[in-house]
Amino acid sequence: MDLQKHAQPQDSAPHVSELRASDADRDRVADILREALAEGRLTADEHAERVEGVLHAKTVGELEVFIRDLPAAHQRPAAPTYTPVPPRPTPGAVPAEADANVVAVFSAAMRRGRWRPGRRLHAYAVFGSVEIDLSEAIFEYQQVVIKAVSVFGDVQIRVPENISLRGTGGGVLGNFEVDTLDSVESDAPVVYVDGWAVLGNVEARPRRGKRVADILDRVQDKVDRKLRKHLDR
Repeated sequence: MDLQKHAQPQDSAPHVSELRASDADRDRVADILREALAEGRLTADEHAERVEGVLHAKTVGELEVFIRDLPAAHQRPAAPTYTPVPPRPTPGAVPAEADANVVAVFSAAMRRGRWRPGRRLHAYAVFGSVEIDLSEAIFEYQQVVIKAVSVFGDVQIRVPENISLRGTGGGVLGNFEVDTLDSVESDAPVVYVDGWAVLGNVEARPRRGKRVADILDRVQDKVDRKLRKHLDR
């Protein structure tokens, strides 16, 4: 056996700091900077300067430079602990009457953007298509029930990736598919999708990269209050 040959060092894998930064890496660092601004660890000018640097950083190591003097950069993330999803609303807890109806008959209808879904939403697609996009919605209630009925039609439901999602229904020569989600946040909204697909399609799934809007709003409100306090000095 040629021991010398086997002793030759092999090309080592690149260090983490040398890896190309992804959008998720930039978002993580931007979140830490935003929290540091809200806590008073950074001034508004320092925050703006570092955020600009984050946008132009090409590697993970370059990103870490902007947060290495902040405590959050040195905290080890806790392992996610899943909390039980709240039980389905008891009869009468959620009104039987819908807060809104989205109906498409030989047509298309949609709800998307910044809107408030309420506690109950009904979607009907009859030879048509309905899109319910909750990825940027403002949840005023923790439990939201969506009744989705498709007859020779299509109902597409999209939710933020950090909520809980449940579905009860079926298909008659059709497809009823609801991805099960379990949020790690105990107070995260829960969306229940009930319905039927008759020679049609009903699908509910997360929109990756989108997180529940009202949680983001609370963080942004803290930042805005800090900025206003800084400007009033």
